Amino acid sequence: MPTLALTNFNIVVSILGGWISLFGLVSYLLKENFYLSEALISLLAGVAFSPHAANFVRPLDYAGSEENLNAITLYFTRLVLGVQLVLAGVQLPSRYLKKEWKPLALLLGPIMTAMWLITSLLVWGLVPNLPFLHALAVGACVTPTDPVLSNVIVKGRFADHNIPKDLQKIIIAESGANDGLGYPFLFFALYLIKYIGDGGINESGGAGLAMGLWFGETWGYTIILSVLYGAVVGWIAKELLHFCEERKFVDRENFLVFAFSLALFITGTCGMIGSDDILACFIAGNVFTWDDWFRLETLDEPTIDMLLNVTIFMWYGAVCPWHSFLENDVIPIYRLIVLAILILLFRRLPFILAFYKKIPQIDGLRQAIFMGFFGPIGCSAIFYLFVTLEFVITLNPNGGSAPRGDVIHLEENVFVVVWFMVICSVVRKPPHTFASLTSILIVGKVVHGLSIPLGKFGFYLPRTISRTLSTPEDLTSFQIGGRTVPWSRSRDGTGGNTPNESRSVSAHPVFRIGGSVITEQAAAATNSSGAARPQDNVETNSRSPKIELGRLADLPSPTLPNRTIRFPDEESPGDRESREFRSGAVDES
Repeated sequence: MPTLALTNFNIVVSILGGWISLFGLVSYLLKENFYLSEALISLLAGVAFSPHAANFVRPLDYAGSEENLNAITLYFTRLVLGVQLVLAGVQLPSRYLKKEWKPLALLLGPIMTAMWLITSLLVWGLVPNLPFLHALAVGACVTPTDPVLSNVIVKGRFADHNIPKDLQKIIIAESGANDGLGYPFLFFALYLIKYIGDGGINESGGAGLAMGLWFGETWGYTIILSVLYGAVVGWIAKELLHFCEERKFVDRENFLVFAFSLALFITGTCGMIGSDDILACFIAGNVFTWDDWFRLETLDEPTIDMLLNVTIFMWYGAVCPWHSFLENDVIPIYRLIVLAILILLFRRLPFILAFYKKIPQIDGLRQAIFMGFFGPIGCSAIFYLFVTLEFVITLNPNGGSAPRGDVIHLEENVFVVVWFMVICSVVRKPPHTFASLTSILIVGKVVHGLSIPLGKFGFYLPRTISRTLSTPEDLTSFQIGGRTVPWSRSRDGTGGNTPNESRSVSAHPVFRIGGSVITEQAAAATNSSGAARPQDNVETNSRSPKIELGRLADLPSPTLPNRTIRFPDEESPGDRESREFRSGAVDES
């Protein structure tokens, strides 16, 4: 007898597939009309399906223990970051890191350092009884800007129409590079905590050994080695793909997913040697498209990163320690909220405003405010969170289960603060116009993910009600020479027929014959056979017994042109060619 197999695998796959399918059906409506990011929607879906609500997705049951759950989250985050950073490197134009090294050095040097210090100071000031070295570790986790959430503003129709291309590119480059450069900030604090945090009782060597490890292991082995490794692997992959493509060894499908497989390879191999796989992925992606060949070949092709982005934020919604925000031993909720607001406002904005004149991609104060306010905290913060937790476990004396006395609350501090900052950053949504952002910042408000949809709702609601209450006669169409022309209402309330100026007039003329609507091609066919002519006295009353309709049935069926599905956020071929021409002209200059 058939029985239900309500296994964890069946439930998870059903929930994940069903949700992604439903989201895909209305993705354009939600993202481009209501300005809701896929990260925010997926996070809310993860909460709804988690043990905190419907209890369909139970991560702790799958993992078996808290340690296994943390490991799964860390590895899943590494996978998503690796793929996103290879794609971020591929998106940049030819030799971008070499050409724009000066503004990138400013963003990744003094500005990133200042972001780390101001965040650490805010954490130190608002978290009770927190040592400054611990605050430096917490601040390092949330310093890098997240490449996954950066796609909210640098991809899509809004970005193409409102964000300058140069500004998009510098945001991509910065978010890709500073993810991997979070290691020096984090391990500067962790090594000092290990060797001088308890006064040198459990670890000998002091600050000198800590700085030696920081320069040798962190900068030498982790950072420099990952840059070299990523550059070599990216160059070899580029040459091999060129060689195989020229000889027709590779098909189109495998050509398109080559960057994805390259990300998997680098993430795995860098993980085995213990280097910085995040930075290596970004460098490899940029070197891989150093000649711009692969980027232009895959410019408008779909990628698998959307599927990973939706899945990872659903997972975050399910595993997030929501109860810890209210019940913890380190910081009350009101301090946590104030800390999040201050970090989102002062972590990045003041320093971009101070240095924006030295960054040529930022044109004017409005763009500086936009880029300064836009510094998302997401997957990279979760990655460094679990790297910190792994390091803290090694500080247990004699390899025991009890932590050292000086780090007994460090794990909870990092866990609560970083998770809360990620949630606030996902919920917060960057405004979609420079003017709206400027006004919001002037009045000193924090913009969150639902503010734009509510604002749009309030703006369009009166118009929608007005259109609904309009009488049908106001929208009645009339004809001029057989062509249907909609009746438009002018600003003063009077009707006017402006067929040449109204945007509502279709680009394809429509004729009415005996109450039926046919295209201009069919009308031309009837003219040639003498069945009907546009200049004749054409009746629009559907009850009028016109013989033309019967004679149209004797005509051969017109051949339908080839139909191509074009989505609302897709460019026309002419726009694509124009964009590629402008991109080539800029690169040549």
